[in-house]
Amino acid sequence: MGEMYTTHAEKYADVIENNAYNGLYERPSTLALVGNVSNKTLLDLGCGPGVYAEYFVRSGAKVTAVDLSEQMVELTKKRLGDTVTCYAQDLLLGLPKEKTASFDCVVCPLMIHYIEDLVPFFKEIRRVLKKGGMFIFSTHHPLIDFEDDGFSNYYQVERITEDWDTVGQPVEVSFFRRSFTNLFDSLHEGGFVLNKFSEGSPSPEMKTTAPDVYEKLSRRPNFIFVRAEAR
Repeated sequence: MGEMYTTHAEKYADVIENNAYNGLYERPSTLALVGNVSNKTLLDLGCGPGVYAEYFVRSGAKVTAVDLSEQMVELTKKRLGDTVTCYAQDLLLGLPKEKTASFDCVVCPLMIHYIEDLVPFFKEIRRVLKKGGMFIFSTHHPLIDFEDDGFSNYYQVERITEDWDTVGQPVEVSFFRRSFTNLFDSLHEGGFVLNKFSEGSPSPEMKTTAPDVYEKLSRRPNFIFVRAEAR
C-alpha cells in the first residue's frame, strides 16, 4: 500500500473532496452510472475517506464500506459513525466477512488498477452480489497510461510507478495498466455482462474552478467508467 493512502490520508481526503479530477470528473461520472440507491444494500470497495459512502447513506442505501488502509477506514468512521459498516480488508484475500448474494450494488471507484489479476477479484464481487446486481467501477483509461511509456506492450498487464502530486507534493504510486481486452475478458470470466460503458465528462463547474483541466478533459478522457451486471 502506498503512502498516498496511509501517511498522507488526511491530506488526500481534503484534496479529493472538490478537486478537478476526483470531485468534478471521476465522482459525477461514476455516480451517473450508479443511479438511485434508495433502500438498496450497497458495498463501497476502496472507500477511501468515505466521500462516496456519505453520499450513498444520504441517498437511503444500507452501506458497507471497505478499504485496505486502516487510516482511510478511521476517516470514514469519523465521518459517518454508526450509519455505515466499515472495516479494513485486503481485497486480494476476498470478502470473507460478506455473505453470498447479499448486495444489490457494488461500487469501486479508482481502485481496480491496484490489482494485477482481476479475475479472482471480480469472481468474489460476483459472489456477494445478488443475481442481476450491478457492479460499477472507474479506473485509468488504458490508452492514457500507454501513451506515457513508449516501451510498453499494450496487450500485457504492466506495473507502472509514478510520482503523483495529488496532495501538493510528489508521492510515489504504483499501479497496473491493462488493455481493454484484458479488462472486459476479466469481467466476462468473473461472471459479468457489460451493461454500460462511459469515458465520463467534466462537470460544467470545472470551467470556472480549473479551466485548463476542463479544456483538456473535454478533448480526451482520463478514466473509464463501467457498469456490469451479475449474470
